[in-house]
Amino acid sequence: MPEWVQAGGWGLLAGSALLIGAGAGWFARVPRTVIASVMAFGAGVLLSAVSFELIAEAHERGGLVPTAIGAIGGALAYTGANLLLARRGARHRKRSGQAQPSEQAQPGSGSAIAVGALLDGVPESVVIGASLLTGGPVSLVTVVAVFLSNVPEGLSSAAGMRRAGRSGRYVFGLWTAIALVSGVSALAGYALLGGAPPEVLAVVTALAAGAILAMITDTMVPEAFEDAHLLVGLITVLGFLSAFALSHT
Repeated sequence: MPEWVQAGGWGLLAGSALLIGAGAGWFARVPRTVIASVMAFGAGVLLSAVSFELIAEAHERGGLVPTAIGAIGGALAYTGANLLLARRGARHRKRSGQAQPSEQAQPGSGSAIAVGALLDGVPESVVIGASLLTGGPVSLVTVVAVFLSNVPEGLSSAAGMRRAGRSGRYVFGLWTAIALVSGVSALAGYALLGGAPPEVLAVVTALAAGAILAMITDTMVPEAFEDAHLLVGLITVLGFLSAFALSHT
């Protein structure tokens, strides 16, 4: 199978977890403590993948300076875009409670949430595609980490959207679109970065890592902390160690 097809397929697979989570959040009345606990586990998994897969790989390819430039640039880009979206009602897009505004309360917030979901998903998918550029198989740890973190993201966000009065068509249309974009983004990461110098690959990988780190602390950790604050540290460490063990098997 051509590698570009593999890249798109792995990205689509990781993005499909958003639909799985959204289905659980929409149709099941999952307790908020369970949602928060799953979110904490997903955050730990992503933190491990960023540390031992993305940042480590960027440093190995390009050294400290390109890695630092990329990571800071990714964090700045994500934070800047997130600040703009927050003003339009997308600040709590991953929250399962009453924090999400309805369209009546804040017109345009539905579109802002959709753009925010896209902002969260694209960096993860790009690095999935880029991981095939080494000539070996896809980074399974990155795929698994993104998949496991997408489940609680979709679950929490869909539960919040339901409480905000958004329709099932909107919720599942949004996550289906994001899953498809995840596949396209992974394909683009492979196609556009093929033949790029190691320093460029290092910057792009670190750029995605910085954006993901900013996303974890800004959107996933607050949801985890709100309803599972006494156990969130332990659950996050368990997620971190699970991904770490997978990367060393």
